[in-house]
Amino acid sequence: MDIKQLINFITIVEEGNITKAAQKLHMSQPPLSNQLKALEEELGVKLVERGSRKIKLTDVGNLLYKRGKDIVNVFESTLNEVEDFKSGIEGILKIGAVSTCNQFIPDELISPYAEQYPKMRFELYEGNTYEVIDMIERGMVDIGVVRTPFNGQNLCCMNLRTEPMVAVINKNSDKFGFGLKQKISLQELDNKQITIYRRYEKLIMEVLQNNNIKSNIYCLNDDSRTTIAWAQAGLAIGIVPKSIINNLNSNVEIYEIEEDELKTDICVVWMENKYLSKGARHLLDMISRKQF
Repeated sequence: MDIKQLINFITIVEEGNITKAAQKLHMSQPPLSNQLKALEEELGVKLVERGSRKIKLTDVGNLLYKRGKDIVNVFESTLNEVEDFKSGIEGILKIGAVSTCNQFIPDELISPYAEQYPKMRFELYEGNTYEVIDMIERGMVDIGVVRTPFNGQNLCCMNLRTEPMVAVINKNSDKFGFGLKQKISLQELDNKQITIYRRYEKLIMEVLQNNNIKSNIYCLNDDSRTTIAWAQAGLAIGIVPKSIINNLNSNVEIYEIEEDELKTDICVVWMENKYLSKGARHLLDMISRKQF
């Protein structure tokens, strides 16, 4: 059994049938079917159950699939490490990022890194936190910059910054005005209309309820920019992480909410037990030493 046979077997399993696997591998179906049969004969075991449109693994087939994934990952990591060794610290660093961190990444994360490694180039892929994590799991990006809360299973994570939530209101709105100050208490949101990004609904509502605050969700939406737009229109108080409001226009007022539980973390994440390029490893090393 060689590494190519193992990769082909894994592809068959993950695609669900030989036809789709052959298409992904850019080969015809009969040779791939013959390869699978030859692999079973070589190992002296039955790897898949025949007669089903979708591949069904035997117990030993499932074992080979799981162990084979580890072997292929080690093989590919070794090849990548050899390439890194030949090229030095240069190449392309692929980063997935939530759009609300678009100012933080170049200003605070990449600028000091680029000074040390001027030959590095960057590809940035933007999406929400769940989309970025999916990019990491699929191998589209090396690392991701995301916001809590998220499911960190199979991910390594380093906190970059913890920041408070802020209340955003229209400057000319009489019904939501909090006066001349920079911070407000949670109690000042009592009986107010709020608009929030759906990702923060559980966090915000639990904190409000635990403190007996009866704010009403006027608009629940799928983007912090929508939250801000509704607040700018004077329809409700927008509640968003502080750094999101860096580029807001002058017709809004911003108030930091004084509540320890109402905070969010900006984190850098990457896949556990998976190869990272030398460029990505050096960025993570800088982060761990707080050199950013």
